[in-house]
Amino acid sequence: MESAPAGDALTEKILDAAREQFMTFGLRRSTVDDVAKRASVSRVTVYRRVGNKDELVQQVLLREYRLFVAEVDAAVAGLPTMEERMVEGFAAILRLIRGHPLIGGLMRLEPETMLPYLTLESGPSFLAMRGYLAGHLRRAQRAEGRAESDPTPVAELMVRITVSFLLNPVSCFALDDDEQARGFARRYLTPLLER
Repeated sequence: MESAPAGDALTEKILDAAREQFMTFGLRRSTVDDVAKRASVSRVTVYRRVGNKDELVQQVLLREYRLFVAEVDAAVAGLPTMEERMVEGFAAILRLIRGHPLIGGLMRLEPETMLPYLTLESGPSFLAMRGYLAGHLRRAQRAEGRAESDPTPVAELMVRITVSFLLNPVSCFALDDDEQARGFARRYLTPLLER
């Protein structure tokens, strides 16, 4: 199902209600009916505007990821090189998602429920994040006078690595704070830029 046009007030109201519902009761204990009541609309309206529960969750998560993008952009905007932006961006993403009341909270409280939305059913979000990062890498190649190559494979590896650490934080890599995340990114992620 196609998502409703951005800025559609009724769809935003439904997504706001869904976000509040999911933060309050989790995904497992929330239904489309719950979201409809919270948004003061009919169940049919939710289905017409957004879709079933899976589509509703995907739309809420995609909207949250877009907000992350704006915060990450702000965190890296003043940094002069692609490497520095990558390092700071990786640290910012881990910090923002882990501390996010919806996504971070659900990953801690309902990891088994969130898992499909970050893996098998993550298509729209995954493609959006990969496209976002590939666009940044492409612009950085041009701005820094690097040889232009398709940055999509590098962007995909970076998204997959980040999601892996978010899904399973047990690791031999220490990533508990920003400095550790920056150190990891410098050592293991920035070399990908030379590919």
